[in-house]
Amino acid sequence: MDIGVFRIFDSHFHIIDRRFPLVPNQGYLPPDFTVRDYFKAVRGLKVAGGAVVSGSFHAFDHAYMLDALEGLGPGFVGVVNLRATASDQEILDLHRAGVRAVRFNLYRGGSETLEHLEILARRVRDLVGWHVELYVHSRHLEELYPLLVSLPAVSIDHLGLSREGFPTLLKLVDRGVRVKATGFGRVDMGVREALQAVCEVDPGALMFGTDLPSTRASRPFRKEDVLLVMEALGEELAQRVLWDNAVGFYRPFC
Repeated sequence: MDIGVFRIFDSHFHIIDRRFPLVPNQGYLPPDFTVRDYFKAVRGLKVAGGAVVSGSFHAFDHAYMLDALEGLGPGFVGVVNLRATASDQEILDLHRAGVRAVRFNLYRGGSETLEHLEILARRVRDLVGWHVELYVHSRHLEELYPLLVSLPAVSIDHLGLSREGFPTLLKLVDRGVRVKATGFGRVDMGVREALQAVCEVDPGALMFGTDLPSTRASRPFRKEDVLLVMEALGEELAQRVLWDNAVGFYRPFC
């Protein structure tokens, strides 16, 4: 299969630009990865949109996000760390700039804490139609299950990271939770089998992303990861995972 055939909505990548504030996380600061670097890295892939995601090192800075969205252009949206105290006007302004989701980084921090998840998830959904995204180890999903299935719209990063708790991830998929097919170099499971398992439960749940620049991953993204998706799922399902599912979820053209 030719990886340049299918359009891709890159549902998860980071822009890192030292013109804007960065906050060390556990002593770590990533190297720069600018909009120009991103487009260079995906050259040869048919990326026609995507979601730039705030990392732990961005904390609550939105200036970088607004600049990144302007540089990335049409079809790209943002996922931010948002304070629970953010005003309605701040949320409306971010929405107009292209933000479409709030991230809760339960794995590395830098975002609001779990105690604010339910209220903030409902608030941004009602106000601007956003969803929430969780960077969480799947071993914790069983205890979070009642809360997550009660929320209006949720996605989970990086296939949940681990085979430990993966059955609970599949239970959440059966209840409407989305899953990002991202960070293949972060997980401790068979990626091919995990992709197939999620799609077997709900073919509309899985959303591909590069995870560029793959900060702190044991193996960075490589273009062969797109081929893995195509070979594991076949052309029809791959098209949904690479484009359709995420475009319907993020509404980048609205």
